[in-house]
Amino acid sequence: MLEFFAIIISISAIFGYINHKWLKLPTTIGVMFISVVIGIALKLVEVYNPTSISPLRNFLTDFDFSSFVLDFILCFLLFAGSLHVNIAQLKGSRGTVFTYATLGVIISTLIIGLLTYFIVELFGVNINLVSCFLFGALISPTDPIAVIGILSQYKIPKKLKTEIIGESLFNDGVGVVIFAIIFSLISGGSDAFTFGNVMKIFSVEVFGGIGIGLVIGYIGYLMMKTIDHYQTEILVTLAIVTAGYSIASHFHASGPLAMVVAGLLIGNKGKENAMSDVTTEYVDKFWELIDEICNTILFVLMGLEIFLVPFDILYIVIGVILIFVSLVARYISLLPAFFIFNRKEKNKRLNLMVLTWGGLRGGISIALALSIFNKVEGSSLFIVSTYCIVLFSILVQGLSIKKLLAKY
Repeated sequence: MLEFFAIIISISAIFGYINHKWLKLPTTIGVMFISVVIGIALKLVEVYNPTSISPLRNFLTDFDFSSFVLDFILCFLLFAGSLHVNIAQLKGSRGTVFTYATLGVIISTLIIGLLTYFIVELFGVNINLVSCFLFGALISPTDPIAVIGILSQYKIPKKLKTEIIGESLFNDGVGVVIFAIIFSLISGGSDAFTFGNVMKIFSVEVFGGIGIGLVIGYIGYLMMKTIDHYQTEILVTLAIVTAGYSIASHFHASGPLAMVVAGLLIGNKGKENAMSDVTTEYVDKFWELIDEICNTILFVLMGLEIFLVPFDILYIVIGVILIFVSLVARYISLLPAFFIFNRKEKNKRLNLMVLTWGGLRGGISIALALSIFNKVEGSSLFIVSTYCIVLFSILVQGLSIKKLLAKY
């Protein structure tokens, strides 16, 4: 375990240094770009000299990226992100955020699933419709973490910024829930496709996750309220994350939703009533650092994992087509909530473009795709397509979004 972390931390530090020293890109985008270039270069080297790269292949093959993201690093990222969200600001956009994160994800899942089914059929690839919906569920959640740093550099309406951040926190959890429901139905066979089973899984995942988040967050809040010792209080926040996520996983509830709820509770009620100014400062700095480190490691691994992605020209062609499908689905999925809640705003067209182009796909989508390898029909195609969409999303959308933001 120590050797594994030594390798990952060292690679992340080197890539982060190269980016900060020479590339000067946003950290997550820069380290992912470097790792993708190296991953592709190593893949080309392997073609001519397989034995020279076998230790790296063995290392990455033995490393369970999916579990690392979904069972470990995701809880820290979501708690850190929600810790800095102001509920008072979020309340003004709660209808928009809730609709984007629920109805929007469902609409996107359906559109991507249906279009993927018809597209693969055109190319002579036989994949059942339910598996295509599973792909729609794993690629629909957005991950605009990479553009949050860019957002602060431009004059952007506070409401729009709150919507982007709020959506990114909640639709990750909703997307994972939808993915879990569809995957459970596939695993359970045709008998599992009943309304009762769907509602049972949904209720346990959503309400269980929210309930666990409230309970574990409130226990941590009470503990922090009775002391004034920032070292111990930081330790309490770590316990909230690790214990809360583990408990949620044990009861098959949504760990991501639990972390968002707990983070919002500690970041608002906790800061107001349970933390001194000194504690608040240290807690914020600690979790900002955790967020930066976890994101850097995540994007480095995302890039290196491309070394294991099967190189198939047909799959890549389909993946490139699905890039545009995902953008169209993203745009359409925003329309209902956007015109219900934002129809009176100025710059409506620009806001919609920013929401569409800034809806990045990231590590969660890749982790979910890798988790179904050899378990679902068409899994290899879905992994390649997911990488195509994520790479375009981070490297193209993430770098060009600032041109849209500069128009404010």
